[in-house]
Amino acid sequence: MLRNPQLNAKGELQHLLSVEGLPRELLVQILDTAESFAGVTERDIKKVPLLRGKSVFNLFFEGSTRTRTTFEIAAKRLSADVINLNVAVSSTSKGESLLDTVANLSAMQADIFVVRHGSSGAPYLIARHVKPHEHVINAGDGRHAHPTQGLLDLFTIRHYKKDFSRLTVAVVGDVLHSRVARSLIHGLTTLGAPEVRVIGPQTLIPAGAAALGVRVCHSMKEGLKDADVVVMLRLQNERMSGTLLPSAQEFNKHYGLTADKLALAKADAIVMHPGPMNRGVEIDSNVADGPHSVILPQVTFGIAVRMAVMSMVAGGG
Repeated sequence: MLRNPQLNAKGELQHLLSVEGLPRELLVQILDTAESFAGVTERDIKKVPLLRGKSVFNLFFEGSTRTRTTFEIAAKRLSADVINLNVAVSSTSKGESLLDTVANLSAMQADIFVVRHGSSGAPYLIARHVKPHEHVINAGDGRHAHPTQGLLDLFTIRHYKKDFSRLTVAVVGDVLHSRVARSLIHGLTTLGAPEVRVIGPQTLIPAGAAALGVRVCHSMKEGLKDADVVVMLRLQNERMSGTLLPSAQEFNKHYGLTADKLALAKADAIVMHPGPMNRGVEIDSNVADGPHSVILPQVTFGIAVRMAVMSMVAGGG
């Protein structure tokens, strides 16, 4: 059997490339470790010395303020040295290959590479070529995966709902282009959520979605009924070629989350969104800022989850 490229010989986390394929025990360990770090953010001095002397390189070949910032804060709270590289405008524009860029940074004594790339599989390629003591964390690759966002969503759900074994989770919108949705769905099914629904127009639901163990719904009425958790996804206009949607207004009418549509879910349902939000398209402001919304706590929890992943990969190699 092929060994999971994310784990070392002892089965510990060596790289974080995808939620898919991670054993349940390891997912729970990441969430439990994040729980222990959540308290650090409440302290006056928000630092622990776990990664003192280690260098974390944020390699972002694709822009993202929120993800890069939370990784930077997480690394600094672990006392690591953080180097941010906006690679999109530097070496690769001069024709340097991805692996050359990484080899040069490796020569500068890197310990952890946090990689965001527009091509699916780029972090896997890097992970195959780094030295044994170096670790790769995928911060989003193409349409493939965004494991730390999936993990922080799982952490948020567990925080508010405690137990996955009785939950109905509805994931709404542009599932086709969403690496977040893929990571979250793999995590939910691994952790035993009995019903995961994806809701959207046919053009925005990937072919074969049902094979992921989800129920496909094309109406909000069917999909939101008695849901415990509603996860709204951003319409990713930058990844859409051709006309997958008549218009944003049309999408909002049928699939935008309004207070009326939210009333179909359970009375204590939570509303999540990986951000950035298109208010008035996939979610109305009164819902985004309303009592069911846990969108801002998600961002806060993201720091603890990224601290957990960094401390675990560095400890596992």
